[in-house]
Amino acid sequence: MSDNPIISIVQDLRAEGDELHAVLQDLEPEHWASPTTFKSWTVYDVLAHLHISDHMAVTSINDGEAFKAFMGSVSSTGVGMKDYARQWLAGASPNELLERWRNLFAEMCERLETLDPDARLTWAGPPMRPRMFATARQMETWAHGQEIYDLLGRTREPTDRLRNIAEIGVRTFGWTYANRGMAVPEVAPRITLQGPSGEFWEWNTDTTTDRVIGSAEQFCQVVTQVRNVADTQLQVTGAIASEWMSIAQCFAGPPEDPPAPGSRAPSA
Repeated sequence: MSDNPIISIVQDLRAEGDELHAVLQDLEPEHWASPTTFKSWTVYDVLAHLHISDHMAVTSINDGEAFKAFMGSVSSTGVGMKDYARQWLAGASPNELLERWRNLFAEMCERLETLDPDARLTWAGPPMRPRMFATARQMETWAHGQEIYDLLGRTREPTDRLRNIAEIGVRTFGWTYANRGMAVPEVAPRITLQGPSGEFWEWNTDTTTDRVIGSAEQFCQVVTQVRNVADTQLQVTGAIASEWMSIAQCFAGPPEDPPAPGSRAPSA
């Protein structure tokens, strides 16, 4: 077994992509144009976003300056990423998009496995080492996949791959505040989560006041803004923990607000 710490993360990333692909390849044609509860994006828009994000990831892996240039070209158009992705795809059919996403996703995973674990990769937020970069791609694949599960009325079976997403959720506590121009609290809340296998995961164990306790899946849903914390059974104690859970954002980009309570399907 390799001692490269990124190998296991990339395995989880691949599994996340495989799971989403299995859902997408069986979609009825009409579903591709159906609006989801995420900003009314269609399933096509959701996958187009994942695909262009993976393209950005591969571009960054190959050349950080090329990534910056690509982002500059996006900004210069004055259109949002959803519309830019559609333009970039140049009318690709759903089946063509699915194949292109699948192939580039595989290339991204292969490239990630070859990187020096201590490298720094350029991104829209702070630069990341390959391990966290791969985790971020898993997080986005999982989070946007939820929109499709919700649209289809399916319950997704959670796995312990969620630990990676919970980790990035915990690590971006300070980012959430800094990204909003807010002072970062000196002490982060204690996090106690139960994974799907029944194992408990904890972070910030020295904190004795503010706490978040509950399902790892629901915590991941909140930090990825898939659900409003009010639509979960998470136990949130303390002013800092409550504030964080109301604005938590573990993904890069400008500040985003969570969905309004009840606006997205609750967890099963």
